[in-house]
Amino acid sequence: MEKIMIVEDDIKIANYLRSYIEKYGYEVVIAKEFDKIMDTFQREIPRLVLLDINLPSFDGYYWCRQIRKESICPVIFISARTGEMDQVRALENGGDDFITKPFHPDIVIAKIRSQLRRAYGEYAVKSEERILIQDGLQCYPERLELRFENNVTTLTKKEADLIEILMERYPRVAGRQDLLAKLWDDQVYVDENTLNVNITRVRKKFQELGIEGAVETVRGAGYRLCVTWNEEKQ
Repeated sequence: MEKIMIVEDDIKIANYLRSYIEKYGYEVVIAKEFDKIMDTFQREIPRLVLLDINLPSFDGYYWCRQIRKESICPVIFISARTGEMDQVRALENGGDDFITKPFHPDIVIAKIRSQLRRAYGEYAVKSEERILIQDGLQCYPERLELRFENNVTTLTKKEADLIEILMERYPRVAGRQDLLAKLWDDQVYVDENTLNVNITRVRKKFQELGIEGAVETVRGAGYRLCVTWNEEKQ
C-alpha cells in the first residue's frame, strides 16, 4: 500500500484529503507537529508528500528543501496562492507539481497517480539497478532498501548513502570527513553531531534486520563495516 503524507495546517482540509485519498486504497498520514516535519517524514517514509506553502514556523518551500536532502519522493504543493511566481518557487525548491485551492479531489488523485507512476511505475526512468552485496547483506540505493535473508527495512536517502559508502569501503575505514563531504557537500558547515545521529540511525536499521555491531567506530578516524552477521551463525 502506497503511503501519502499530508502537510496541511487546516485540519478540515487535511481530513478531507485523507478520507478521499483513502477511498482509492492509499495509506495516509497527516503531519501534526509543524516544527518537526522531517521527524514525521523520516519515521513514516512516505512515497509522496502533499505540502501546503503557508505553514507555522517554516513555510512549505523550506520543508521541501529539507525533504530533498533526504529523498527523491514526489512532492505536490497544494496552496491558495495562485501567482505564477509561487508555482515557479515551488518547482525551484524541489516540488514536482502544484495544485491551487480550492481544488477538485479527483484532480488531486489524478496527480498523485501520475507522480507515483513517474517516480516508481511504468513511466519511471529505467536503468540497471545498483545492488551492493556483502556476505548476504544487500543494499539497494535507488530503492532505499536494506535486505538480509528474508527481512527488509526501508532507508532514508542519507541512511542509504552512509551504508553504500561503508559497504564500498569494506574492510577499510570510511573517514568522517569523507562521509561529511559525500553527504552534505552543499553545506558550508555541518555540526559533527549530525553525522553521529545518522550513524545511530544506520545502526538501528541493521538491528531491525537482527544484526548487531555492524558499524564499528574507529576512534580518531571514522567508521567501518563489520560483518558480524556471519559470526553470529558460527
